[in-house]
This record gives sequence, C-alpha cells and structure tokens, in this order.
Amino acid sequence: MVKNYGMERNSHACTSMSTSVKYAICINSTLYRNMMGSLLYITASRLIITFSVSVCVKFQSHPKESHLTIVKRILKYLSVTIHYGVWYSK
Repeated sequence: MVKNYGMERNSHACTSMSTSVKYAICINSTLYRNMMGSLLYITASRLIITFSVSVCVKFQSHPKESHLTIVKRILKYLSVTIHYGVWYSK
C-alpha cells in the first residue's frame, strides 16, 4: 500500500497520529449558511455583532463544529440583549 500511493520516499513517523494537530468535525453547511444569512440580516440593526458575524462568514464553504459553536454563542448573546440595537423610524 505504501508503494501504491508513492509514500516510500517520504520521511517516517514514530506514531500513527500527531497529538499536536486538532482535528475538526465538518458539519452541515446548509444549516450554517442559513444561520449566517439570518445573522447578516440582523447586523443592520445590531452593529455590535458585525465583526463577529463577518469573521464567521469566511467559513461558509467548509464550516466546522467549532464555527457552529461560535455562531450559537452569537445567537445566545442576541437573546440576552434583545432590547439593544438601532431602531429605524418610518
């Protein structure tokens, strides 16, 4: 199998996995995109979350579980500060 994939000339490793690399679990990108779309809509009146949302938008193509955790935290913040924001008159 090592020869089939051309790995015989590569350097060797003492263990099968690295302990320093953090592996992230991919999630459903449709759910993440829907959440991000909703948050982008809310940023028109909630300017304080604009930076946080813009950072999360970068990961729409391949979201990980850690990104979803951050988005959930933003939503939790919004639920606590429901009366804050910019109110536009007609």
